[in-house]
Amino acid sequence: MIVGTAGHIDHGKTTLIKALTGVNTDRLKEEQVRGISIELGYAYTPLPNGEVLGFIDVPGHEHLVHTMVAGASGIDFALLVIAADDGVMPQTREHLEILQWLGVNSGAVALTKIDRVDQARIAEVTREIQQLLASTMLADVPIFPVAAHDLEDVGTAALQQHLHEVAQRMQPRRDDGLFRLAIDRVFTLAGHGTVATGTIFSGQVHVGDHVALMPAGDMARVRSLHVQNRSAPGGHAGQRCALNLTGIDKDAIKRGDWLADPRAMTPSTRIDVELQLSANAGVLLRNRSPLHVHVGTLHQVARVTLLEGNTLSPGCRSRVQLQFESPVCTIPGDRLIVRNAQASMTIGGGHVLDPLAPARKRRTPERHAWLGAIEHMLNGAGISALLQAVAPGGLRLSMLMQLSGLPSAALQLPADAQSIATGSHAQDTFIMLPAQWQSLRTLAVAALTEFHARFPDEQGVDAARLRRMTLPALDNALWLAVVDSLTGDATILRSGPWLHLPQHTVTLSEDEQALAQQLLSTLAAAGFDPPWVRELAQAHKIPEEPVRQLLRKLLRQGLVYQIERDLFYHHGRMRELAVLLASLAAEQRPEHGSAAAAGVNAARWRDATGLGRKRAIQILEFFDRIGYTRRVRDAHVLRGGDLNWF
Repeated sequence: MIVGTAGHIDHGKTTLIKALTGVNTDRLKEEQVRGISIELGYAYTPLPNGEVLGFIDVPGHEHLVHTMVAGASGIDFALLVIAADDGVMPQTREHLEILQWLGVNSGAVALTKIDRVDQARIAEVTREIQQLLASTMLADVPIFPVAAHDLEDVGTAALQQHLHEVAQRMQPRRDDGLFRLAIDRVFTLAGHGTVATGTIFSGQVHVGDHVALMPAGDMARVRSLHVQNRSAPGGHAGQRCALNLTGIDKDAIKRGDWLADPRAMTPSTRIDVELQLSANAGVLLRNRSPLHVHVGTLHQVARVTLLEGNTLSPGCRSRVQLQFESPVCTIPGDRLIVRNAQASMTIGGGHVLDPLAPARKRRTPERHAWLGAIEHMLNGAGISALLQAVAPGGLRLSMLMQLSGLPSAALQLPADAQSIATGSHAQDTFIMLPAQWQSLRTLAVAALTEFHARFPDEQGVDAARLRRMTLPALDNALWLAVVDSLTGDATILRSGPWLHLPQHTVTLSEDEQALAQQLLSTLAAAGFDPPWVRELAQAHKIPEEPVRQLLRKLLRQGLVYQIERDLFYHHGRMRELAVLLASLAAEQRPEHGSAAAAGVNAARWRDATGLGRKRAIQILEFFDRIGYTRRVRDAHVLRGGDLNWF
C-alpha cells in the first residue's frame, strides 16, 4: 500500500512520517535549513506479513501544489494531516479536493500538535474536520490525535497500527494490464547509472525487460530494480519502484514522463476528457481558455475546446478537448486535475476519455457516440459498444489494447467478434462484429455493381480505385483483406489487375470480335517489338481511332498491355518479358550477394531482348509503374516477381 500525506504547510506531515517510519523525508539541504518540504519525500517501513508499507510525503506550500499532485497521483491511502492549533487551512481544503478528483477513497486523519492545545480545542477541530469530510469520499474515516514529537505518543502508535492493519487487508491492484510507471524522480547513482522512480499504475516489470520512455519513444533496458526500497526481480501495479536503466541518459528523462510497455500508449497533443468544475471554481470556461493540467506526474498547460455548449460554469460537468503544446501520453480512465490560468487555485478534475482525439469533427453525433462507448467501457460494460461505435471498419487490436490498457490475451472480446489478420503483428489485426465485416463486403459489391452499370465497356476496376469509390477512409490493409475475402469465395473475380462481378463481361460486336482476332494475331506475331496503333491501322486499312478504342477494350479484358499511349503488347508476349526479367535478375544474385539487391539495368535488358535502348527502357518503366519491379539507382529490382499479374 502507498500512503500519501496531504495538508497545509507546517502542519507536521514530515515529522509525522519520521515518527511512523524513522525516516526524515526532507533530504534536500534547503528543506532541512528552511524546515519545509519542497520536493517529494519517500519512506518505507516493513509490515508483519513481510510486505512493505510506502509513504509519499508531499509539500504543503500553496506554490508547490503541482508537486503535491505528482506525489498523490499514485497513492492508495490518504493521510490528511491537520494541526490542532491552526485547524483547517486553505491547502487543507485544496489538497482534500485534489484527493477527491484523483478518486482516493481510503484514508485517515492525523490531528497533529495536540500537545500545544487543550482538550476543548482538540474537540473543536475534530468537529471541524468531521464537517469538512462529511460530503466527501473520506467521510467517517478515523481521526487520530497525535503528538509526533513524543516518542511514547499513544496516538502515533495507534495510527501506525491502523495503517499496518489496513495495508495487510488491502487487496492488491489488478496487474495483468500493460506496464505503465509514472516517473516522479530521476537521478544518477554512482556505479549504476540512470535511475527513474515512480508508482506502477498498471502491469508488471521485471529485470531484463525493455521499456519505452514516453512520450519520446526511446527504449531502455531494466538492469535492476528496487520495489518499496528493496531489491527485487520484478514489480507490479500499486508498488513504488526504482528502475536502474541502461541505454538511456538521465538528461533524457523528466518528471511527467512514463516508462511503459511500447504497446500501451501513443503520444498526442489532443485528448478528450470528461471535466467537472468545482462549485467554488470562480471561473467560466470558454473555448481557448488556458488551464494547468495535471495527469499522472505530468504538469502542462493546455487550451480548452468545449465539445458540448459554448461555456462551462462552476459546478457543471462537460466533455472537453484539451490541446497541449507538446505531446502527452494517457489512456482512458486516467484521472486529471485542472488549475486556473494563474496556477493559483485547483478548479476541477475529471478523467481521460480518448487519448488520441481528432482535430476536426469533434462535436459530431458519431464523435459523441464514440466517447460514450469509451465511458461505457470504463464503467465495466466491455468493448462491444466500442466496436459498434466505429462501424463499419472495426478497430485495430493494437488500438483496443491502448484503450483498455490490457494486452491482447487479457481482452474480453465479444463471443461473436471476428479477428481479421492483415499482417504478421498485432497492430495488423482488426477486431469487428460479424455485421460490420458483412457490411464491408456488401458495400464493395454494391460499388462494383454501380461501376459496371456506369461503364459497361470496361472490364472492371482496380482495388485502389474501388476503395476510393467505396470507403476512401478505410485502412488500406483492411480493404485488401475485404477484397481477398470476396475473390476467395468468388463473389467477385480478378482478371489481372481488374476486379469485376462474375456475370460481367465486356461485350464486343461481331465486327469488333473479328478485328480483335486480327489485331491480337498481329501483336502476337510481332514478338517483343509490336507495331504502333497508326501502323496497325495502316496494315488493316482502317482509321486509327477504332483501332485505339478496340485495343483499350482488350486492355480492360487483360488481353493486351499498354506500354505507351499508342503502344500495346500481346498479353502472352508481356508474360514472356516478365519471365525473362525474372531470370535475368536471378542470374545477378550471386554477384550482388543477396536476392534483395538483384536487379537488371537498361543495357543488360536491351541486349537480352534485342530491342533498341528506348523501347527497352519503356518496358522497364512499365514494369516499375505496375509494381512488378522498382527502380534502385540504375537497376530495376523485382518486388517479389508475382507473375500472376500477367
